[in-house]
Amino acid sequence: MLHPQVTAAAELRRRPSSEALAADPYQRLLGVRAAMEESNEAESGPALPLPVVADFDADGVPCRLYATRTGTPVLVYLHGGGWCYGSIETVDRFCRRVAERSGCAVVSVGYRLAPEHVFPAAVEDAEAVVSYLRRSGADLGLDVSRLAIGGDSAGGQLATVTARRQRDAATPLDFQVLIYPALDPLTSAESYDEVGEYGLDRASMKLAWETFVPDPVRRLTPDVAPLAVADLSGMPPTLLITAEYDALRDEGADYADALIAAGVPVVHTRYMGVNHGFARKLATIDAARAAADQVASALRSALTF
Repeated sequence: MLHPQVTAAAELRRRPSSEALAADPYQRLLGVRAAMEESNEAESGPALPLPVVADFDADGVPCRLYATRTGTPVLVYLHGGGWCYGSIETVDRFCRRVAERSGCAVVSVGYRLAPEHVFPAAVEDAEAVVSYLRRSGADLGLDVSRLAIGGDSAGGQLATVTARRQRDAATPLDFQVLIYPALDPLTSAESYDEVGEYGLDRASMKLAWETFVPDPVRRLTPDVAPLAVADLSGMPPTLLITAEYDALRDEGADYADALIAAGVPVVHTRYMGVNHGFARKLATIDAARAAADQVASALRSALTF
């Protein structure tokens, strides 16, 4: 059963007007971006004060650092939003909670969005931030010898693609956190048919993939479709979170199984009664706070020793 908190949270976001719905697709997208930003305070709550919250530039990529002290391991975090919307602000409260409860620093990445910047722009930005931190993270008071990556939805896809590319470059990351990641450009999972009515449907996800990667030939390449990677051995230990009423549920589970089959240590947790996007809604959904705390605990176990 869908939790009543999910239904209540959905009412907090501004609905598009009839004029907005009649506008061209790009104007509708701008409206979605604005509505997500406007609802952030109500959905995610007030900002948790931390000793360090600082914006910085990582070789041209805007980032925000959250930390409780110096010399800590780092999680690079990539927000969700179908590669087309979302921002550092929309995951600000989530990142603050994870930093405060894990004892690790969190670097949130403001990667370029489609359709203004299509694939591979976002992947390039994620890799640029990892490279910048390896080179200059000590100047920010970070211990980049212990480096994890994570993200939700589209950000989960970017995170695990970056982790695989780092593995292939012989500079592996230490851990990855994937929260209902978007992994299958074919949108072929049965969960689209079973629970696609609960906030994320096949048509919306197809549009997101097509906007992010306009060239269909590239959509099943490893840098776009993590499930198409032939060899997943050597990927970092993984926490993978899925949601019961999420159309992306099955592809996340399939990826967890593929990682396990490749010998990668995986914890896969399915949160019941919630749908896609729940994890950032800390003020309105109890499971969101539990998920953030699970991420913090996993990071603390994996990176602090």
